[in-house]
Amino acid sequence: MLKIAWAPIYCHALPEGHRFPMEKYDLIPQQLLYEETIISENLFEPGPIPHELVIAIHDKDYWKRLLDLKLSKQEERESGFPLSADLVHRERVITMGGITASDYALEYGCAMNVAGGTHHAYRNKAEGFCLLNDHAIASQYLLDHKGIEKILIIDLDVHQGNGTAKIFENEERVFTFSMHGKNNYPFRKERSDLDIELADLTNDKDYLHLLESTLKDLIDKVSPEFIFYVAGVDILDTDKLGRLSVSPQGCSIRDRMVIETAVRHRVPIVISMGGGYSEDINVIVDAHCNTFRIANQVFFEEP
Repeated sequence: MLKIAWAPIYCHALPEGHRFPMEKYDLIPQQLLYEETIISENLFEPGPIPHELVIAIHDKDYWKRLLDLKLSKQEERESGFPLSADLVHRERVITMGGITASDYALEYGCAMNVAGGTHHAYRNKAEGFCLLNDHAIASQYLLDHKGIEKILIIDLDVHQGNGTAKIFENEERVFTFSMHGKNNYPFRKERSDLDIELADLTNDKDYLHLLESTLKDLIDKVSPEFIFYVAGVDILDTDKLGRLSVSPQGCSIRDRMVIETAVRHRVPIVISMGGGYSEDINVIVDAHCNTFRIANQVFFEEP
């Protein structure tokens, strides 16, 4: 069964002016339930992540100041959000979704997080709408508690996973791969184990050819026992921040390519949504829903 982390606090924990496009986190499961791609049993609501799992990755001082709502004004600006207790709770729930999804992926092969992909968070600071780095925390959890010895993080959000790259720069058991817009945020990039920078207006043909050849080599090189996939839809040609020219169809082919790679090599995978900033919220929701539809088909419907 496809298990999906979701909690209705995602959007409601934010002030009114910060809810778009965060409202997608409520709309995605609603759409999937309405069209009967999933049923209510597919969804689970995580609780807040325990402190000990957070400080396995994040600095204790940063975590304490976050809990106490004592970030500086500069740190708050860099996070992108006005700091509040509701926001911190929201981040803890999102991050716990990644932990529980990891357990489900070990059991079923695949699990998903309606939110997640908070790849800009560093060990000691928030950045770019990311307070806690969910894939970094979940990766450390698998290394420490589940006997996993090699993890591959595939980050296909249009923005480089800078926080993730920095956190794992000296960790040989986690291989970080980010394919992102060369001229996009963050303007000071970190060094992933593999970075592929894309020119503005990169189209379906070039994007998919590059990804296909890279994935094959990566699996052979890394031999991962677990995959985390950031499936950002800000690569779309309609995205306000993306600068690429990938169509919705191309985005779906990308997802199928990654998911089928995991199936073919029998590697458990957790998929998180990442970014999406098209003007029309319906475009964002449909593109994200396609990721869920494809995962459900590939893992649980196709022979």
